[in-house]
Amino acid sequence: LRAIGARQQAGAAAPARGRPGVLTSRRGPPLGSSGLIRGAQTMWQGRLEHIYIAETGSAPMHALSEARLTAGVGIEGDRYATGKGYYSKTPRSDRQVTLIEIETLEALQRDHAIELKPDETRRNLTTRAVPLNHLVGKRFRVGTVLLYGARLNVPCKYLEQVTGKPVYEPLVHRSGLNCEIVEGGVIRAGDPIVPA
Repeated sequence: LRAIGARQQAGAAAPARGRPGVLTSRRGPPLGSSGLIRGAQTMWQGRLEHIYIAETGSAPMHALSEARLTAGVGIEGDRYATGKGYYSKTPRSDRQVTLIEIETLEALQRDHAIELKPDETRRNLTTRAVPLNHLVGKRFRVGTVLLYGARLNVPCKYLEQVTGKPVYEPLVHRSGLNCEIVEGGVIRAGDPIVPA
């Protein structure tokens, strides 16, 4: 203990303590597992949990272990890449790939007693420890693929119709992120997600 105290007085970093998976700061409160603050910059690293596509707007989402993303188009085989999505009649480049945080689904269960499975969200990618709401207007990587966070996804009544669950209100401001694919490639479940 004397050695640790001496190092702290001398300004050297002491060994990190605290809960597993939570980053701590010697000069402030614990930081969430999604980021480490360095000066004015926030550094974070998350993970791709699930990949889903659907052939048409109302078709069930199918889980994939890997998928090919094509820049400016979408996910190979997905309804928005082929123009067969529910909203394809009003095409937008920011529908190339959609993401949602697994933490949102956990909060729905915890706070509203609503179980919404990742495939039921109708989003292509489920993330963990990724601050999606803060990525609007920013580029980030999923594996080697470069995405641009174009806009926040907004909940719609269509999702309630498809799932039969009252998710519209609880998903306000937590419905995910719509992205453009800047650089394509293959992504795999388990890939890291990092700022670009």
